[in-house]
Parts: sequence; structure tokens; C-alpha cells
Amino acid sequence: MPSRKAERGNTNRTETKPPTPDQPIVAALSERFDLADHRRYLARDLEGVILDLGAGRGAMVPYLRTAVQREPTLHLHAIEPDPNRRRQAKRTASAHDLDMHLRSGRTESLPYADDTFDVVIASAVFCTVQDPPRALKEVHRVVKQDGEFRFLEHVRSDGLRGYVQDAMTPLWKRVDNGCHLNRRTDDWIAAGPFALDEIETLSIGVSPFRPFVRGTATPVSHTETNSRIDRREYVSS
Repeated sequence: MPSRKAERGNTNRTETKPPTPDQPIVAALSERFDLADHRRYLARDLEGVILDLGAGRGAMVPYLRTAVQREPTLHLHAIEPDPNRRRQAKRTASAHDLDMHLRSGRTESLPYADDTFDVVIASAVFCTVQDPPRALKEVHRVVKQDGEFRFLEHVRSDGLRGYVQDAMTPLWKRVDNGCHLNRRTDDWIAAGPFALDEIETLSIGVSPFRPFVRGTATPVSHTETNSRIDRREYVSS
């Protein structure tokens, strides 16, 4: 059974500028809080070939740079479908002197061969993907069977806040680049092609973008993957 830790609060805030047209609102608001510890969690003890899903403007770059300093043989790859954010991510990587192969691509159709990556990282990615089960299948396809999937995602709340997120999502996803406030990404990972090794609920973010979850998962066999996903019906909100 995966370990599920108690909620962890975080009240450290940093200054931020208003979101720009090419910057998702969830990303802009999340920068008001200190996510450094959680991004270090994603980048800790990396080895081999790494994929950063949805690189955005390069939020993971400083932490990946630290990982490369510890392990110079790392091979870093990243995808970002938005051309403006992709250009920003390239500038961020250049500013940190980080050799990262950044290309256009979507999580639902990754432009890589099977069993390519030792670790795949997702940081606030699955709220915007169009087809989460297909995206998880793609992550499963490109990660090695002894590899690892690491994630930091905002998810649907329980109780009244969750119902508010349900009501807001149809409009919200139109104004914030397809962001779904009510995704249960943690449940999708557990029910799909991965076995959860660790998951922790984080009481960070601001309403309606809370809570976050972070964790690690390992791929299950392809036979078990098909069985588990076929039993799970996906309803897009």
C-alpha cells in the first residue's frame, strides 16, 4: 500500500507579477507560495534519462540544474506544447546553463520511443491534458519498467469546496488554457497504469487551486495496465 501522509501546510509566499496571456492562472497563483521544497522532491536523486512533462516557462529548470551538478551524466528532455512558454523555457534553461532537449509535444502523444526514460516528472500538468487516461498510458509507454513517475498536481477537494470546483470548471477551463479545477489525478494514477509508492496531500495553494498532491509511482505490467484502464470509465468535465 502506498504511504499517504497528513496534510502539510505552507504559508511562505513570494512576490509575483500578474499572469500574462501565455501564463496559466494556476501557474501564476501557485508562484505566490513557496513550491521549492516540492520541486526539489521531484528532482531529488535523479539518474539516467529524464523527461519533464509540460515544461511551461521552465519552473523545474533550477532544480534540474542542481540535479545535473550532483549527477553530470543526466540526460534531460522536456516537452511543452505552447510555443510562447516553450521559448521562455529555452531562455530559462540557457540562463541556468542547462543542456535540456526541449521540444513541442503533448502528453497524450509523446514523441519518444518505448522504454526511454528512467524518470518522468509532472508538475501541474494533468489539470490541462485533454485525455488523462491516454496521457497516463503514454507516460507508462515511455518510462522504463524499472523507472519512476513523479508528480505534483492540484486536485479536487473533498466536501463543499469540491462541489464549488465542479461548478466552476466548465467556465474556468475556457479562461485558463483548459485547466480543470476538479481533476482527481491521484485517483487516475492509482487506477491506471501505475502503482502508487508514495502520496502526500499538501494544503498549499489558494482556492480554488487546492489541495495539491505529490508522490511517486512505478509502472505496472502492460497486461495489468489494460485490465485496470478498461474497467475505469473516463467522464470529461
